[in-house]
Amino acid sequence: MAFCDDDSWWAPGALSGAAGLLDRHPALGAVTARILVEPDGTEDPIVEELRNSPLVGPRWLPGPALGSFLAAATVLRTDAFRHAGGFHPRLWLGGEEELLAADLAADGWWLTYAEHLTVHHQPSSARDSTRRRRDGIRNTLWFTWLRRPTRPALRRTLHLARTVPRDTASLRAFAEATAALPWVLRERRVLPPEVEARLRLLEDSQRRSTARRYTG
Repeated sequence: MAFCDDDSWWAPGALSGAAGLLDRHPALGAVTARILVEPDGTEDPIVEELRNSPLVGPRWLPGPALGSFLAAATVLRTDAFRHAGGFHPRLWLGGEEELLAADLAADGWWLTYAEHLTVHHQPSSARDSTRRRRDGIRNTLWFTWLRRPTRPALRRTLHLARTVPRDTASLRAFAEATAALPWVLRERRVLPPEVEARLRLLEDSQRRSTARRYTG
């Protein structure tokens, strides 16, 4: 199952290359490609983080282990996607991958970055970047509250509160997330310790990231 946005496209051979990796490695759930930003063909800033992921995977893993993925640059094993429930409809768009990635890991699947595969992205000028930022903050909060233990969830929530732009969009994001707390508490399912340990290893790189800023 390959994802593709209306402003992205896969390089020739990338999809068959990803399918080959999934065929060769039965416990591999997702393959994320290198992202080139068009029209200049420069690497997306997130690529450096994927390439230098601090996670340690099994020896058979064909590339760096990842804790999440970017939908428009990823090929997913269909059975894994369906068993995990797919993308949660409530999150819709904007960081929606994080929840699914964590649930895939909880199901025993590994995610990897494949340097030799390429997807192109030419950001659409029609996007509502402020709405995307609002939804992204809200979805990050929901994922954090739905799956992380109490202390890491509180830590990430406070970090977001300190670092997101202090404007109406951010306030609305926190308000929407908080209004759904009854649903969050009903659906909350803390990740297995081994998956939570991987997420903790990613916290420092997430805090220092220049590619994950909530802007727009």
